[in-house]
Amino acid sequence: MRTTRFAALTVSAVFALAACGGGDDSGSAASSPSVSAETSADAHNAQDVSFAQGMIPHHQQAIEMAELADGRAASAQVKDLAARVEKAQGPEITTMTGWLKAWDEKVPESMPGMDHSGMDGMDGMDGMAGMMDSADMGKLKKASGKDFDSMFLTMMVEHHEGAVEMATTEKAKGEYKAATAMAGDIVTAQNAEISEMKKLLGEN
Repeated sequence: MRTTRFAALTVSAVFALAACGGGDDSGSAASSPSVSAETSADAHNAQDVSFAQGMIPHHQQAIEMAELADGRAASAQVKDLAARVEKAQGPEITTMTGWLKAWDEKVPESMPGMDHSGMDGMDGMDGMAGMMDSADMGKLKKASGKDFDSMFLTMMVEHHEGAVEMATTEKAKGEYKAATAMAGDIVTAQNAEISEMKKLLGEN
């Protein structure tokens, strides 16, 4: 009888320990999905990096062009448009720079005149959609009055179309939610400005 009772107690103890161990395992398993969910929410891919690295210098050139309007443009509408470009794109540069730093990726440097020779090591910079070369920027800097207005609007339409193309790709292939959301905003805002500029040029 004593042997039987001892065996029964031993079996009970084993089952109790197994139950405790099972509880611990299920606790750890339950906590892991939340960690995975948090990680996936911040996930980004190569397209997100490419978008930020490309759009930063693209925006920088747009701002450089917009800054030229003050003192050169004849039309108040052109000056107003230029001011809106500066106001919208400056904060976006800051945001995208923050993303790249957080991802430990290369941040494009500020490049006056946007000379492509300063873009060595940056993927996708050569022939980037809508970018003006140094000759175009030189002509714009020398222009004034109505000539400046016409040249500025023509160049900025092309520049905006390039940005819309880049942003559309990000919307389709990007993974980082904040980046794809910004891309959507760029498509909407810059398409509207393209229509506005074409009207000023008499194309619509």
